[in-house]
Amino acid sequence: MPEESRNGLAMSNLTSDVEKHTALYEAAFNAGDVDAVNAMYTDEAVAVWEPGKPLTGQARKDSVKEFLALKPKMSAKPRQTFVTGDTALLIVDWSIATVDESGDPELLTGVGVDVLRKGDDGNWRYAIDDPYGEQN
Repeated sequence: MPEESRNGLAMSNLTSDVEKHTALYEAAFNAGDVDAVNAMYTDEAVAVWEPGKPLTGQARKDSVKEFLALKPKMSAKPRQTFVTGDTALLIVDWSIATVDESGDPELLTGVGVDVLRKGDDGNWRYAIDDPYGEQN
C-alpha cells in the first residue's frame, strides 16, 4: 500500500534519494499528475517559472495545474548535485515541449537552479524551483 501524505495524496513520487528526485519529478510532470507534482514541493516553496515572478502557496499550485493542462513533455538531467545536511542544490539541464498561447509548438529550455529540503519524513522536496536560474 503506498505511503500517504498529510492530505491523503500518494507519496510514491517522493524519495529519500536526492539523486532520484529529478527523474521522479519528470515522470509525474510528463504524466500530467498535478497532485504528484505539487506533493514534490514544501508547503512554503517558491517557484520562479517566469524570470522575476516568484510564486508561492496556492498561486504556485494553480500555475502547475494550468501548465500541465497543456500536456507539456519535459526532459531533465541533473548536471550537478550538492548536499549538506537536510539541504540540496541541484543544477539541472531541462527542456519542455509545449504550445504557446496561440497553440503553436514551443520548445522551452534552460538550466535550473533548485534547492531541495529533506523533510521530517526523510523525503526531498523543492524549497526553491528556479528553472531559469542561469538567467537571473
